[in-house]
Amino acid sequence: MEYSWIEITVAALFLTAAITLWISRGSGWLSWRFWRNAMVVSSLVMSGILLWLTVDTVNKVRPGAGRVPPWTVINHEIGLQWDPERRWEVPVIGKETGFFGKVYSPQEAYALINKGKLTIQSRNCMECHTLLGNGAYFAPDLTRSWLDPWWKERIMPIVGAKTREAAMKAWLINPPQYPQGKRIMPNLGLTDEELTAVVAFLKWMSAINTNGFPPYFGQKGRTGGR
Repeated sequence: MEYSWIEITVAALFLTAAITLWISRGSGWLSWRFWRNAMVVSSLVMSGILLWLTVDTVNKVRPGAGRVPPWTVINHEIGLQWDPERRWEVPVIGKETGFFGKVYSPQEAYALINKGKLTIQSRNCMECHTLLGNGAYFAPDLTRSWLDPWWKERIMPIVGAKTREAAMKAWLINPPQYPQGKRIMPNLGLTDEELTAVVAFLKWMSAINTNGFPPYFGQKGRTGGR
């Protein structure tokens, strides 16, 4: 069950007031005893709520939870679907197709995705790009880069790739030789294993439910950098 911040705030105020009034019965609201109890109760209530929110957040952001996909999502088709109630696009996980012709186990998928994350960190990609809105804004946000129509519409025909992952890998081998726009991504000198891992990480990232971020993704002229 999900609660809004307004509901949590109202519940905290009500609980604080109710407990304070109960343990301070017989004391006027102007007495030092009343306000001492109010401070103690409010601190305890807010500490309890903070602890609850921390546990709830940890449970929701772990891989395999509601918002964050399991590592093995790289074996599946991934798309976006408009949610009319929330008024933003949400990731949709499709059938199992494998990744570069292989179906990865949870352990293998985790190792590959983790290597991709470490590779991106080692090349300081966030000095130009952003992930989940964090980083620099010189180049496109990479949160949904796997789902960018640009790969299918422009890169797959150029490199002769039959799959999105193959197109991304071929392009990342030497980005300067392919069309990009006004800003040119340099050759990062990635090995074959690193290339596969980076693509796996970006595919996994695209399946995270980011509450519609980045907005208007995939709509021409509004993709945030391309």
